[in-house]
Amino acid sequence: MIRILLVEPMNLLRGALAATLSLEDDLTVVAELGCLGEALGMARAVPPDVAVVNVGLLAGDGLRMLTRFSTEQPHCATLVLSGPDAPGRINRVLDGHVRGVIGTQAAPRELVRTIRRLSRGERVIDAGLAVAMVAARRSPLSAREADVLRVAGSGMPSAEVAATLHLTAGTVRNYMSVILRKTGTRNRLEAVRVAEDAGWLQ
Repeated sequence: MIRILLVEPMNLLRGALAATLSLEDDLTVVAELGCLGEALGMARAVPPDVAVVNVGLLAGDGLRMLTRFSTEQPHCATLVLSGPDAPGRINRVLDGHVRGVIGTQAAPRELVRTIRRLSRGERVIDAGLAVAMVAARRSPLSAREADVLRVAGSGMPSAEVAATLHLTAGTVRNYMSVILRKTGTRNRLEAVRVAEDAGWLQ
């Protein structure tokens, strides 16, 4: 029996996935969670063979939590569910401990087949997502602009961003204006999200 830990923030989707997987004789969903922070404790109680995780949960500290999870659960294969709109984030998770990536548009039978392959030790990457990663737009940001956005994305005020990067507050404002124009966004939080999804802040 393949034990599955399901981590998906949307209740409706999480329930549908659990119901679909439970129809298979050789699969059992041992836990359904809405956030990654609960996964480690649950895995200690009921060690899973495969963890199915939504890529949206890997923003911010999510990737660090996933790395810790994989370190403590080395026999558990991680499968990331992702749409084609976050190629940079997919690239980052594949550089870590993730063994498989499947698109959210995949048929249920494809998800089941992928889980079985991962449990056998194989690595599986959705062909459509692989194409999206290859076709991802190159970053329009200079190295310095990426540095400014990375620091600004932590939420600190402009004055602290300037002090951290040894710049004047006016220079930081100028950089942010250019960054917003290049990313087509309205504010720093939106710019960070766009840049992270595209993999421009690696």
